[in-house]
Amino acid sequence: MNRKKTAQLGQQIVFVGPAVLVFVLIILIPFVSGLYYSFTSWNGVSGEVSWIGLDNYKHIFMQDSAFRDSFWFTTRFTIIGVVATNVLGFALAYLLIKPLKSRNVLRTVFFMPNVIGGLLLGFIWQFIFVKGFSAVGELTGLAFFNQPWLGTEGTAFWAIVIVFVWQTAGYLMVIYISSLNNVPKDILEAAEIDGASRWQTLLTIIIPLIMPAATVCLFLALSWSFKMFDLNLSLTRGGPFGSTESVAMNIYNEAFSNNRYGLGTAKAIIFFIIVAIITSIQVKFTKSKEVEA
Repeated sequence: MNRKKTAQLGQQIVFVGPAVLVFVLIILIPFVSGLYYSFTSWNGVSGEVSWIGLDNYKHIFMQDSAFRDSFWFTTRFTIIGVVATNVLGFALAYLLIKPLKSRNVLRTVFFMPNVIGGLLLGFIWQFIFVKGFSAVGELTGLAFFNQPWLGTEGTAFWAIVIVFVWQTAGYLMVIYISSLNNVPKDILEAAEIDGASRWQTLLTIIIPLIMPAATVCLFLALSWSFKMFDLNLSLTRGGPFGSTESVAMNIYNEAFSNNRYGLGTAKAIIFFIIVAIITSIQVKFTKSKEVEA
C-alpha cells in the first residue's frame, strides 16, 4: 500500500510538479514580494527598504488625484470597450456563419489585427490619426477626419477605443463563430416552423445557447480593457495632460519613472483586488444565465 501511494505521489510530482514550480516562481513569489513592498517606501533600486505600514494606501486614497483620474478613465474605457468589442465580435460572427463565398477570407482579415503587437499597432494608428485622417479630411472636407484625434481629451479617448475594438473584436469573433456553429440546427428549424422571426430566434434561442462563449468573451474583454497599456503608451502616452492615462500606465510611471516602487506596488495591489472582484461578479452572473440545449 505504501509503495502504491509512493508511486502515485511520484506520478503527481512528475506531471504536476513542473507546473506548480513555474506558478510559484513566476506568480506566487512575485505577488507575495509585491505585497510586502506595498508597505514600504523602497525606490526599486537601493538596498534600503523602509517599512511604512499603510502610509502608501493612505496616500492613494486621500491624496493621489492622478490615480483616481486614471481609474475613472480606465472605468469608462472598460465599459465602452467591453460592450463595443463584444457587440462587434458577435455581429461579425453572426454574419460570417452565413454561406458567403468570401467568409474565410473575411474571417482572416478581421482576425489579423489581433496578431499585430499592441505597440506596433498603436504606432501605426498614430500615423493614421495624425497623417492619414488629415489627408483624407483635406480631400473630402469631412469634419470627422479633420479633428485633432490625439490632441484633445475627448477625441483621444475615442481614438484609443477605436483602436482597441479594431484589434480585439476579431479574436472574440472566432470564439462566437465556434459557439454559433454548435447551436443545434433542429432547434432553429423548429423555431422557424413555429413562425419565430429572426430577431425572436436570436434573442430567445441563439443568445441563451451561446452564453458560455459570452462568459469567456466578456471575461477576456474585461481583462484586456483593464490591463490596457501598450496602446495607451504608443498612441497618447497618457496625454493630453494625463487625461488618457490608464491605471496600468499610472502604476508603471509611479514605480519606474518616479522611482516610488512601494507606492506603485500598492496601487497594483488595489487594482488587482478591484479587477478580481469585478471579473468574479461578471463570471458568476453570466454563468447563471447559461442554459443547455
